[in-house]
Amino acid sequence: MRRSVKTIGVALALAGGATVTVEAQSSHEVRLEADSKSGEYAFSPATVTARPGDVLVFKLVNGAPHSVVFEAKGLPATARQALNASMPRRSADLSSPLLTENGAEYRLTVPALPAGTYRFFCLPHRAYDMRGELRVR
Repeated sequence: MRRSVKTIGVALALAGGATVTVEAQSSHEVRLEADSKSGEYAFSPATVTARPGDVLVFKLVNGAPHSVVFEAKGLPATARQALNASMPRRSADLSSPLLTENGAEYRLTVPALPAGTYRFFCLPHRAYDMRGELRVR
């Protein structure tokens, strides 16, 4: 009994009336899709707004293969390094591996990037304008 009272007292003393805000990590699904009739390829949604620590789940729906490649042009070195470090199983600089089967997923945790817009595209379908953007708050 004495120990639990002491623990509660320490916890209250540490809190000291300070307000602590903890935000839940969010998950954002981005579908990789193709319409064979129209020839359109798309990330859906094309724009994702997230915070550092959120998880992006890129899910192949159809039209394989697909990939997620962040645009290197104009990207500061620190942001490039952070994105590369956050991308598991990278196939190249700023690039996910190819997703080849419907239902396949590629997950990455948004690193501590400065607020701004980070553009990405699908390498196999870049000529078809398959692109999107990550807006970091």
